[in-house]
Amino acid sequence: MTSSAQDRKKVSVPDLARMKALAERVTMITAYDATFARLVDLAGVDIILVGDSVGMVVQGTANTIPVELDEMAYHVRLVARSQPKALIVGDLPFGSYQVSPQQAVESSIRLMKEGAECVKLEGGMVMADTIEAITRVDIPVMGHIGLTPQSYHRMGGHKVQGKTSGFEAGGRERLLEDAHAVEQAGACAVVVEGVPRDLAQEITQKLSIPTIGIGAGPDCDGQVLVLHDVLGLSELTLKFTKRYADLRNEAIRATEAFISEGDTWVDDIGLDLLAPALARLKSLSLTRLRERFKIMPGLVLKSRLLVLTCRICDLLPGGFS
Repeated sequence: MTSSAQDRKKVSVPDLARMKALAERVTMITAYDATFARLVDLAGVDIILVGDSVGMVVQGTANTIPVELDEMAYHVRLVARSQPKALIVGDLPFGSYQVSPQQAVESSIRLMKEGAECVKLEGGMVMADTIEAITRVDIPVMGHIGLTPQSYHRMGGHKVQGKTSGFEAGGRERLLEDAHAVEQAGACAVVVEGVPRDLAQEITQKLSIPTIGIGAGPDCDGQVLVLHDVLGLSELTLKFTKRYADLRNEAIRATEAFISEGDTWVDDIGLDLLAPALARLKSLSLTRLRERFKIMPGLVLKSRLLVLTCRICDLLPGGFS
């Protein structure tokens, strides 16, 4: 963590256009809760994507299709509570925007109320009217073309797109049209996933909005990865991901160490030994408790243990202020 990461200004949607113009790389990473959102924000990431990948990464689903809008709203709310400097992008899950532009607007409003600052949806030409409808009510939209995980069954799995020529879904020329349609509809950026490097490069050169690649080579304006892949928490490693740590095995080793300690576990903090002191605590106000804490005979405790003891005994429900 650098001081510049701590002191930086809040990233906004207009900043993405500025970064494209200045050829500054855009970094985006997923997070699904406040704890990890704080960590990646302190590291200085530009965008936190609250992705529907939560289904596969956290919920254990085979693909992203089962994820519900209520679940995405919940995770957006958790990330927003961390108050990151990074831009928060909330994923619109399958079934929350495909029915009609009106449905898409209502779903987008839901995520914005939970703390999203931009929404992301999958699809190119067929979603142009939907993107336009959302942006018309001043909600920023990030597009997503190429390997679109919500099209899992149409693609026959998570398969690279754009390898063959043609204007059919997944064809090279079709993806170029998809990219142009997303831009023209008003998207502020577009994720380009699972396409050949040369195609991603061509799309990046032709668009005025930032392209954020994943499994699309290094030539996009930015890159996005799933946090659990970055940290090495995922059991499976996709060929286009890169591990920067090995926290999965570290977590296993740490848990094994806890289990192996056995008889050396700390006991229940000896509450029976504290009974006389607790009787004294009941008669003291919070102010008097603070005054008397250091001089109570026979009681040598750290402040955290005292707070814990008081909470257990329901003496100070709110703890120390």
